[in-house]
Amino acid sequence: MEVEVKREDLKIKLQSRDGQPMSPLTVKQISGEVQSDDDKSSFLVNGTRVTNVKLVGMVYNKSVRVTDASFVLDDGTGRVECTRWMNDSADTDEVEGFADEMYVRVYGHLKLYQGKKQVVAFAIRCELWTVYCVLSLIFSSSSSLHNHDYFVVLFMPICDYNEIASHFLECVFMHAYNAKVANLTSTTAPAPANSAISSNHSSGHQPASSTHSVEQYSLDGLKDMEKKIIGYLEQPSSVAQEKGVHRDEIAQQLKLPSDKIFEAMQSLESEGLVYSTVDECHFKSTSS
Repeated sequence: MEVEVKREDLKIKLQSRDGQPMSPLTVKQISGEVQSDDDKSSFLVNGTRVTNVKLVGMVYNKSVRVTDASFVLDDGTGRVECTRWMNDSADTDEVEGFADEMYVRVYGHLKLYQGKKQVVAFAIRCELWTVYCVLSLIFSSSSSLHNHDYFVVLFMPICDYNEIASHFLECVFMHAYNAKVANLTSTTAPAPANSAISSNHSSGHQPASSTHSVEQYSLDGLKDMEKKIIGYLEQPSSVAQEKGVHRDEIAQQLKLPSDKIFEAMQSLESEGLVYSTVDECHFKSTSS
């Protein structure tokens, strides 16, 4: 039975993410979790509050309407419904860039609507086509082989299954780390609510009632160059750029080598601290 989702209930603007950290998760991890008692906008995973999630999986049942697109994301551990609102031409281009049976990386908010968990995406990045889709294009009729070959190159920004494996390793790491934090905090008295260390620059979760937060762990683990990049992306002038900031601009403004900026951006993106926008060269901070 198809459930119609009301726009006013699920519309989330990119600018209003409240600086929450990005949590790499699997569908199975979020499917059985319950809402936090003290914060109905978040969920508890391993005793840790989760609002923004990062998922990697294959697209099914994509449906595009005038104002939004919906699809089912399958990551091998389960399926979850996703919605992407289209507020401008950039959003529309992003939605047109992926199709059924493509792998995508989804950044979004975890929501509960009519008793079902859904992800309201604010960014979707195409990972790769499935192997059989590529083969079917390459080994089509020879008369149109040139056109099909061009099509494959155009719509394959990443052709590396390590991207998928890397995401699951992130999920395993965060699960193990948060389980360890939960065990440590269970043996100590809970800290005052206003003493919890927080940060807007993290790919981890926010442990409930713990001063040993994953945000602080992730922030301290960043290199000086990565911290400078995050700082630049969170300046008002950078946030105001609808398409994001080009990495060459970052290199020029910070007076750092372009190759080092490229490596740092890859690291920050894998940590869920930044994400690419209109192409693989423009970036925004996930907390700005």
